[in-house]
Amino acid sequence: MLVEGAILDASGPRRAYVLLRRGRIVEVGTPGTDPTRGRVPKVRGIVVPSPVNSHVHLGDAVSTREPPAGPVAQIVAHRDGYKFRLLRESTAAQKRSAMRAALLRMAREGIGAAIDFREEGRAGVELLRDASRGTGVRVVALGRPLARPIDRDELRSVLRVADGIGLSSARDETDGTLAAVSRACRASGKRFALHASEAVRESPDEYLSARPDLLVHLAKATPDDLTAVRDARVPVAVCPRSNALFGRQPDLRTMERLGLCVLLGTDNAMFQAPSIWHELEFAYAATRLRGRPVSPEFLARAALVDPWRWIGEPGAAEIAPGTSARPLVLRLPPDAPAYQVVTRTTEHLIARLGPKRAAGRR
Repeated sequence: MLVEGAILDASGPRRAYVLLRRGRIVEVGTPGTDPTRGRVPKVRGIVVPSPVNSHVHLGDAVSTREPPAGPVAQIVAHRDGYKFRLLRESTAAQKRSAMRAALLRMAREGIGAAIDFREEGRAGVELLRDASRGTGVRVVALGRPLARPIDRDELRSVLRVADGIGLSSARDETDGTLAAVSRACRASGKRFALHASEAVRESPDEYLSARPDLLVHLAKATPDDLTAVRDARVPVAVCPRSNALFGRQPDLRTMERLGLCVLLGTDNAMFQAPSIWHELEFAYAATRLRGRPVSPEFLARAALVDPWRWIGEPGAAEIAPGTSARPLVLRLPPDAPAYQVVTRTTEHLIARLGPKRAAGRR
């Protein structure tokens, strides 16, 4: 396939043609100069790296009914809240099936990877690994040990099967727990992520002192808080749709102005489908509704570029021959490509590459 139009990747938007063979990038050049002379099917569109869903709780997909209304602590944060009761009451088979269905949905939308906060200890991580097999979506599993105070043997056991640890907010954990998890993650070369300033503002000292590799939400953070996070060089995963359900929004305008490294996620799978395209569209509209718009380029990087760098695969965000990128072809007008991608992408506009595959395989 020859795509003539534009590229949107780590190097920004630009006019180009891209020659693809069996889903891989063969050649990139200036529009109108390709050497195929009509021998290859040509489409007009935009080529992008596969996006990453940078914060999701896939276990929550086992919920099939509307969650109750109420504060976030009663629904998803408190260990006796709706979410954790549901997880305890559901069988392993039910949770595996729900997580697999969510991952296959992501695969159909071209998602390349998902960063999941997987509760339920080592068994929860192993269940997610099992659910993800054959879906084509790379899962970065951030597990969570069950015992409090931390059982060091359990923590090591979780880290043997997980890519790191993802904890609830600093205010829900003791300083000893945060320090123990941080040390164990660094000793094993794994990642440490932490929710922060989601429902109420927390002091940056509370969550930065543990030296996390990723913070999630910061919906209640002040501009000074965000400056402290920027100075500490800690990336932030934001989830505008989920936050909106509880009457809050991350200050994306200030995050862009300060130059924070921002990743985009869809959060709890019980509230909405894990669609990064819907998340992009909502984030763009929500910032304009508040009178604090951000650029489409900023949002596009949060889905297509910076998450791959956080995962440790910067080449996956580069549309060029020889990179590890798994390109998507979006049948959108190539003018203003970042705006088109952020506001108008649906799975119906994604051209399928390579030979015919079974559902969910890439």
